[in-house]
Amino acid sequence: MSEIAIIGAGAWGTGLAIVLGRKGTHRVRLWAHETDVCESITERHVNEKFLARQRIPGSVTASNDLAAVLRDSHIIVSVMPSQHCRRLFERMRPHIAPDAIIVSATKGLEEDSLQRMTEVIRNVLTTKADSRPHAVGALSGPSFAQEVARGDPTAITIASEDSSLLQTVQQEFSDSAFRVYTNSDVIGVELGGALKNIIAIAAGICDGLGLGHNSAAALMTRGLAEMTRLVVASGGRAETMSGLAGLGDLVLTCTGGLSRNRSVGVELGRGKKLSEIISGMHGMVAEGVFTTTAAVGLADARGVEMPITEQMHAILHDGKSPREAIQELMARSGKSETN
Repeated sequence: MSEIAIIGAGAWGTGLAIVLGRKGTHRVRLWAHETDVCESITERHVNEKFLARQRIPGSVTASNDLAAVLRDSHIIVSVMPSQHCRRLFERMRPHIAPDAIIVSATKGLEEDSLQRMTEVIRNVLTTKADSRPHAVGALSGPSFAQEVARGDPTAITIASEDSSLLQTVQQEFSDSAFRVYTNSDVIGVELGGALKNIIAIAAGICDGLGLGHNSAAALMTRGLAEMTRLVVASGGRAETMSGLAGLGDLVLTCTGGLSRNRSVGVELGRGKKLSEIISGMHGMVAEGVFTTTAAVGLADARGVEMPITEQMHAILHDGKSPREAIQELMARSGKSETN
């Protein structure tokens, strides 16, 4: 049986553990920071804190001992919040086998360095003492953990420049309800997964302000345009933004009621303060809140115009009125849609 470690027992990490555990061909070890999450999974086979009412297969075990979870693991799935990625991989580094493949399922950017998660992982794991590169890939696409866990048909993509990793992950992760496509555009897949969270906050704001479908459609379409501009300027491919990690994930996160990023936007549109919203999320993370600052910095570094992202940053971090931000977007000078 394959030994798989999943680092991060939030909703998405737990959902992936259920997918892998139900195949019956894997031993899945799930690392959780929270002791009560480990106890809930061990004693009752459910993650009551982050993914309640979804039974976890017996082939999945949980622990807060990183070394034990990583021991002999052939596949390591990273599902921690983006702001914890570097610190956790520094702790993990001594316990990762040289031939282990690493799959990042975190949809975010590191705020200080502006790096994607696979870049952060490679940066931490490539040392003077061990310069052999690990095979690293990015898993992304339209996937609410709750729906994945209950077995709703889902399609996602794994991106890597390593063809062996693509083949392995596609084979090991796919089942009758979870279809995995492959893609060599790591930049596009990772940026698509991170940037769509920002647009989802904006979509939520439109809903919170009581705006209709016209506004949401315009926002998603123009949001996809600015996502694509940054992907291409960063070395990714425009066509990736038409796929699962681009348009697919954008539509899901902007319209789905299970989207935490959209929910944050709804409450902002209704007039709540960001600090109040976050305190009511009970430990869950809306990655778009953290990603917005990094996206603005990356756009500035690449010379890319991203007006929606810039207005979201002003709302989230400068206290700008959501209605004022939308008015400014609508009052911008005339543009060609295709430029």
